Amino acid sequence: MLPGIASRRRFKDLSEQEILALAISSEEDDARIYRSFAERLREDYPGTAAVFEGMAEEEDGHRRMLIDRHAARFGQVIPLIRREHVAGFYNRKPVWLAANLSLEAIRAEAEDMERTAGAFYTRAAQQTTDADTRKLLGDLAAAELGHEKHAAALMEENLDDDTKSEEDQAAHRQFVLTWVQPGLAGLMDGSVSTLAPIFATAFATQDTKTTLLVGLAAAVGAGISMGFTEAAHDDGVISGRGSPLKRGLASGIMTTVGGLGHALPYLIPDFWTATTIAMIIVFVELWAIAWIQNKYMETPILRAVTQVVIGGALVFAAGALIGAG
Repeated sequence: MLPGIASRRRFKDLSEQEILALAISSEEDDARIYRSFAERLREDYPGTAAVFEGMAEEEDGHRRMLIDRHAARFGQVIPLIRREHVAGFYNRKPVWLAANLSLEAIRAEAEDMERTAGAFYTRAAQQTTDADTRKLLGDLAAAELGHEKHAAALMEENLDDDTKSEEDQAAHRQFVLTWVQPGLAGLMDGSVSTLAPIFATAFATQDTKTTLLVGLAAAVGAGISMGFTEAAHDDGVISGRGSPLKRGLASGIMTTVGGLGHALPYLIPDFWTATTIAMIIVFVELWAIAWIQNKYMETPILRAVTQVVIGGALVFAAGALIGAG
């Protein structure tokens, strides 16, 4: 058996004192996590931050109740036992991952925390024989499972409809600036700019292997170039566009995907079959770009189609003509 697993206790083997100690440490951890969420959101989403502050205060109240019960039953010295000491026990995500979570993802994570805490208290109450301890754990199970209603009350107190709408709009705008905009620019570059070299090579050589190699080189090279350019030209501090690493990844990956879309059909040995499929994929790519522009950038669909489809068609025609000549 692995040493890390062998050193853990099974939940069913914990004593009542250890269950109380585990509950105390878990409440401490959850309160810290809620406060870290609040700190992470305070500047951009003050209403939601206030909600998490309220939830942290409630966890503090649970911890005090548990400590009082432990002191009455077992004395002042609380054994050190944490989640990671118990085999199969639920874990929390590291708090530094909150920096990479969206507003909705943080809210969903908080709901999951309450559900797992409620399940723990329900199981702990079933394993406890002392009447007062069992009652406390049962009450806490009900409280944790009812936190969704409490969170809703805190939302109403700290988040009116206008504030929540403003926060949701700000979160959506940040998502668009950090992921959609650079990703869309990359997809456009990969789908459109690689059309000319790929189809020029295709019609000049009518050799699928050569066309595939040129397409792979163009797609990967463009992806690396776009990724580094996006990450290096703006650190996001002044523009508010978010992490340069995220933007660089979005741009680089989508550029590569856009180029590979019409390069990979040349894995097919038959030239005309591969070229026909590549043309169909180009058509789908260009309409996908127009749809993304319309959905996320609020570009009128007619203008998006005109810009992307006609532009792509011109680049394709240039590559085909050059290759055929």
